[in-house]
Amino acid sequence: MRAAVFYGNKEIRVEDRAVRPLKPDEILIDVKAAGICGTDIHLYNGFGGATDCEPPIVLGHELAGVVSQVGSAVKNFKIGDRVCVDPNVMCGGCEMCRKGDVQFCENMYATGVNYDGGFEEQCIVLEKQAFLLSDSVSFEAGAMCEPLACALHGFDISNVKLGSQVLIIGGGTIGMIMLQLCKNAGAARIAVSEPDISKHALALDLGADCVTDPIHQDVEQALKDAGVTHLDVVIECVGRPGTMEDAVRLAGRGATVMLFGLGTSEDVMKLAPFELFRKELTIKTSYVNPLTQGRSVALLNAGMIELDRLVVEIIPLEKLEAALQAPSQAGKVIVRP
Repeated sequence: MRAAVFYGNKEIRVEDRAVRPLKPDEILIDVKAAGICGTDIHLYNGFGGATDCEPPIVLGHELAGVVSQVGSAVKNFKIGDRVCVDPNVMCGGCEMCRKGDVQFCENMYATGVNYDGGFEEQCIVLEKQAFLLSDSVSFEAGAMCEPLACALHGFDISNVKLGSQVLIIGGGTIGMIMLQLCKNAGAARIAVSEPDISKHALALDLGADCVTDPIHQDVEQALKDAGVTHLDVVIECVGRPGTMEDAVRLAGRGATVMLFGLGTSEDVMKLAPFELFRKELTIKTSYVNPLTQGRSVALLNAGMIELDRLVVEIIPLEKLEAALQAPSQAGKVIVRP
C-alpha cells in the first residue's frame, strides 16, 4: 500500500509499505478519507500532540473507510462495514482511568500519533476504536467525527443551557461545529466573531444570529445591535493569545469562558486577576475526546449536524506535505489516499 510517512524534521515521504498481519482484536480499514488536523500541523512542525510522537510514523488521526479484513476475535464488524475511528486508546487501569478521567490516562496512545494513522491507503486499528457509519454519511463527514467528538467534550463542559447567549470566536471548522452544537442545545442567541468575510454566510446559514468582523467592527456594539444583551458563554476556537484575551474581556458576569483553540507550547496569554474576580468568571479548557466518539457518530448518523459543508478541499497523499506547510484557513482539508 501507499503511505505518507513522517520522518520528523518537517519531512514526509510517500512510500510503498507492506501491510502486516492482523492481531485477533484488530481490523483493517481501506481509508477513504482522512482529515488534516491542527495536531498534525503541530507534529509536523516539531511541537507535541496529546501523546509523544516518535517518527517514522504515518500521521492522520481523523479517518473513515471500509473494513476490508477482521481479526480472528473480532465480533462487532464485518468486511464491507463503513466505519470511522476514535484514535485515542486508554489503558483503563491507571489512577486517572479508574477515577473516570480517561482523557488523562497515564498510558494513552493514539492512532496517527504513536501508531500509523490515516494518511495511508490501509490502516489497522483495534476493534474497540471503530464505530459504524450510516450509509447516508459521507466518508469525509465520517472522518470528521473525531474533531466533532473533541468539540462535544468541550461543549459538554461549557455550561451552555437552554436560553444561553453565546459568542463563538473563530469561524473555522471547530467554530462551525460549536455553533451547531449550541443551536441544537437551545441557545437563545449565538454570535460568531470571524474576520474572514467569506465564512459569514455559512455561519448564518448554520444558525448564527449575528456574525461580526473583529478587525473592522466593534464586536461589543455588533452584539448589542443583534440583541445579545449578556454573554453567558464565550467559546474561543482560534488558539491565539489575543483571541483568548478577547474571550475573557467580552464575557459577561458569571460567564463560562471555554478556551478550546489549540495554541503552541510557547504561547502565553495575559490575564488580569481583578477582572476574573469582578466578573466571577469560570475559565475552562478541553482535552481530547473522552468517551464522546459514540455520541458524535450518533449525531452524525441522525443528521443532526452538518460537516460536509465544512470541507473546502480534497487532496491526494502527494499533496499532504504542502498542505501541512501552508495550512488552509478556509476550512477542513481531507486527504483521500
